[in-house]
Amino acid sequence: MSRLGQLSSRSAALLRRPASKQAAVPAKDVAKPEEKKPAKPAEESAELVAQRDRLLEKFTVMQADLGGAFYEMAIRDHVRLDVLTRKAAELQRVDAELLSVERLLELERADAAGLCPGCGAPYGHAVRFCAQCGHALVPTEAGK
Repeated sequence: MSRLGQLSSRSAALLRRPASKQAAVPAKDVAKPEEKKPAKPAEESAELVAQRDRLLEKFTVMQADLGGAFYEMAIRDHVRLDVLTRKAAELQRVDAELLSVERLLELERADAAGLCPGCGAPYGHAVRFCAQCGHALVPTEAGK
């Protein structure tokens, strides 16, 4: 499947997914300082989900806009590559930002040990090499 097909599938799947539901916290529990500390990651996670949803919506609109612009140019037989390239570069920037937010969410969900310094993919505990790019996650003796 092409990269564009994967993005379209991912965009459509995420748009169909219902927004995460927040559990209501009773007012008496909010005042307790020990209750605020566990709620902070949930707030950060909710903020990341909201940011991901905004970026996904922006990505989807920009993708449709790029396709529409190309279609309009093509039917008029006046394709301007500079305009299309500029729109595609902006779309690529938003896609990279969306990917980084999705990786942060995956890191929180998967209880991962960290992110690969080579490609940014999350990895689990006791993993020596990144499954995505093969980067060494543990220093080797040859590198010392």
